[in-house]
Amino acid sequence: MHCLALGGGLMTNGSRVAWNETQHCKILDGLVSDQLQLCRRNLELMHSIIHAAKETKGVCQKTFSDMRWNCSSIEYAPSFTPDLMKGTRESAFVYALAAAAVSHSIARACASGELPICSCGSVPSEVPGPDFRWGGCGDNLRYGLQMGSAFADGPMKSSKAGGQATRLMNLHNNAVGRQVLIDSLETKCKCHGVSGSCSVKTCWKGLQDLNEIATDLKSKYLAAIKVTHRHMGSRKQLVPKELDIRPVREAELVYLVSSPDYCMKNPKLGSLGTQDRQCNKTSVGSDSCNLMCCGRGYNAYTETVVERCQCKYHWCCYVMCKKCQRTVERYVCK
Repeated sequence: MHCLALGGGLMTNGSRVAWNETQHCKILDGLVSDQLQLCRRNLELMHSIIHAAKETKGVCQKTFSDMRWNCSSIEYAPSFTPDLMKGTRESAFVYALAAAAVSHSIARACASGELPICSCGSVPSEVPGPDFRWGGCGDNLRYGLQMGSAFADGPMKSSKAGGQATRLMNLHNNAVGRQVLIDSLETKCKCHGVSGSCSVKTCWKGLQDLNEIATDLKSKYLAAIKVTHRHMGSRKQLVPKELDIRPVREAELVYLVSSPDYCMKNPKLGSLGTQDRQCNKTSVGSDSCNLMCCGRGYNAYTETVVERCQCKYHWCCYVMCKKCQRTVERYVCK
């Protein structure tokens, strides 16, 4: 099972144990032999991997909250519904995000000192500018990629991971996720100097948050390429189905099976439908009532919300606010 099977077995059982005995690895649902071996040899990594599973779930649902498919089926992991089992565009996104998340989590855990087996990332080879010096503790992307890819790609070596086309698709999308992670590495700095003058800066290389990585992957999801599995030269490869025959590009997400429109509930297709989903009456985007409700119309209701208001700053140093009530109108799909 993929590292998003993380999602179920790891999140259900993994948070409850100390991860100091190899027998703990047996409590996880769906791990293949390669993953079990990695777990037994690197018990200290499991907290980071469990964190990645939780983050994948939350970030996926947040990123797609404005779409008909809102990643809610990730809740059922490791018992995936057909939208995540059949080589769809949605499974392409989830695999890519989960692969990025596990390397991201390990890279950051190295830098924060949570993992005794690794430390800060290496000092960048590029020459620092005149106004800063390399220092601090950068995320250890190299170690994160090494261990994260071993865990995420492990299931694809198993014959239980579906047919060859599905395995190739998942490996490709895992690599796309990790490449987006690599591209997110940026220079982060801290100022030094008299009264915060920032005359000198200490800088290091750090990864963007997973939310930003997911936003980049969502763009790739929207532009994903449908592929087929056919002979190219002496071996079978994934090639775009609708376009001129060319190899699949390394930066694009790929899928094998077209998705349903997710308008109506259909368990056989993994569609939960959009009935009772909240929509935005004034939007023209994917969260608009017209698109979200698939033309079925919507119901309106009012809700009272309590907010902080009339806030005043008092010297020194606190803010006092009143609580105000206002009525807002909400809209849900029929």
